[in-house]
Amino acid sequence: MKSVLKSYVDSFALGQPARHKNMTVFPISSPLDGAPDYLTLKEALEKGVFVVTEVSEGGSVPNLKVANKGDLAVLLLDGEELAGAKQNRVLNTTILVKGQSEIVVPVSCVEHGRWSYASREFSESGNVMSPKLRTINKRAVAMSLETIRQFQGDQGAVWDEVHNLSVGAGTKSSTGAMKDVYEQKADELEAYLKAFSCGTDQKGFLVMIGGTVMGFDFVSHGKAFALLFPKLIKSYAMEAWLESRKKKAGDEKGESAESQALDKAKAFMTFIERCGQKSYDSVGMGQDVRFDGEGIVGSALVVDEKLVHMAVFAATDTEKAGNMAGMSRRRSFRM
Repeated sequence: MKSVLKSYVDSFALGQPARHKNMTVFPISSPLDGAPDYLTLKEALEKGVFVVTEVSEGGSVPNLKVANKGDLAVLLLDGEELAGAKQNRVLNTTILVKGQSEIVVPVSCVEHGRWSYASREFSESGNVMSPKLRTINKRAVAMSLETIRQFQGDQGAVWDEVHNLSVGAGTKSSTGAMKDVYEQKADELEAYLKAFSCGTDQKGFLVMIGGTVMGFDFVSHGKAFALLFPKLIKSYAMEAWLESRKKKAGDEKGESAESQALDKAKAFMTFIERCGQKSYDSVGMGQDVRFDGEGIVGSALVVDEKLVHMAVFAATDTEKAGNMAGMSRRRSFRM
């Protein structure tokens, strides 16, 4: 498995970066072929071939049921938000759901104050958790896999970070919903969204904020990445905008010069090859690979020896310590 991922990472080519304020985005391309054909969550829901519901009438916070009625597989991305039913959730890991199948998928709640039906089925919210939230959840899932072989997140830590996100953004939500933060700050994020576009041969991107690498996402098919691009860019933009609020107006000296930024981006890619890897059977198709190293955390979904999705993030010591604390005080799920 390590050789498979190394061949893909070695094939990644960083294109000309685009920059807006404190956020720099390097497009990633690769000549390697992707995995089997699949639809994104948005496509599948719009075609009416994919249904996401609670696992039962009473529901279960850490699990949802998905039914793929189509012939093509459906890609669910880690951190992708599903809105509706008894409370909004995010996916704990990337899953490729094969055609004509029904499975239970692991999720975390991002709406602490609601446990009542808003709809019978979930919809795609257009949001992905911010890189910081995804980093914390990835580390929790990795710990869960190592100890109990389950894709369980740290629900307490997720609720805490959604609260921190809302406080940092200066938003209000009657149900503590992550979705409300994105909706209330749509105008602030719009300038970032307009500044970046997806290239025709692009399959991923690496993002720097204030001169520091935050992480990258890579998806095997260019068409799928183009569809996922807006929500992924928005998730990083949220992080960039929050960081800009912490600095004095006009102070963006933390951004690296273009040559320095490229060197940092390339160096980050090399970190991956030095990370230890552990592979687990995915909830859906293929293998879920986890890697963890000094200052880095990530995961990849590999199907038939082909990379479907990879997401890698810089992890600070504070985030690591915070996640460990969250695991030790895990809150019980409401059932």
